[in-house]
Amino acid sequence: MKLTKHFTLAELTVTDHRTLDNTPDLAARLNLQRLAEFLEAVKETLGGKPVMVNSAYRSKAVNDAVGSKDTSQHLLGCAADIKVPGMTPREVVESCIRAKLPFDQIILEFNAWTHISIPSHPKDTPRGSKLIIDKSGTRPFV
Repeated sequence: MKLTKHFTLAELTVTDHRTLDNTPDLAARLNLQRLAEFLEAVKETLGGKPVMVNSAYRSKAVNDAVGSKDTSQHLLGCAADIKVPGMTPREVVESCIRAKLPFDQIILEFNAWTHISIPSHPKDTPRGSKLIIDKSGTRPFV
């Protein structure tokens, strides 16, 4: 099912943990619609380059299996881990910051992918949090 021109429900719910149910409830499904619309803005910001989603929605079982925290916005359908062919994750982060996209959080993770999220509730103001996570820990993105 297409959520937007370039993003489908299937690609925002895909998981390597295929034995685990990763079906979003209605609230997560509505958040995934907002996330897909936001990812369209990311794609436009990046000059129309493909935005490859590695992980977006995660059920509790999938989130536990990947070792993520119970506070992860992935559980709500509000976050995506992405890669963009032809761009480093740092370039993606810098481009989104420079474009002043209304992200809730953007994280350069292990210099391997970009985590980007929208506010957990539609009426919330985006926090604009910018971080780096790597072997050294978590720190502000500068």
